[in-house]
Amino acid sequence: MKKYIRDGRAPIPRKLSTSKVMSANKKSNTGPEIILKKYIRKAGLRGYRLSPKNIPGRPDISFTKKKIAIFVHGCFWHRCPECSFPLPRDNKNFWSEKFKRNKARDQKKKKELQKLWWKVLTIWEHQIKDNPERAARFVAQSLLRRHDVA
Repeated sequence: MKKYIRDGRAPIPRKLSTSKVMSANKKSNTGPEIILKKYIRKAGLRGYRLSPKNIPGRPDISFTKKKIAIFVHGCFWHRCPECSFPLPRDNKNFWSEKFKRNKARDQKKKKELQKLWWKVLTIWEHQIKDNPERAARFVAQSLLRRHDVA
């Protein structure tokens, strides 16, 4: 049986299955990001960078010449306004605070980039899953409209 490493940031789940699911979550190169990158390439868009360290907020995808930052948000973790995910049943106070911090961090990243004249796009997980072509078109249209930079 695999032992899951605890880093002290989250309470210990009561069920091993919960721990297993939570441990499988990744910070970058997530399923929705991979799908969006595939459709961005398919649309002929080139010149993007993935999670660059030198850009505030480390957007998931960025077009540095056009100053466009793209955040691919998981609906559960970033509390999508269209998807009404309930709070986890256990440790409701912890999760409520965690999600508030996530949303505050998202806003801080967006404001930091906008102060530097970056256009910030947020693409939600469900938008990519529902219609990845439309999500890629949204990126392409944003690049075309971004003539005031570069």
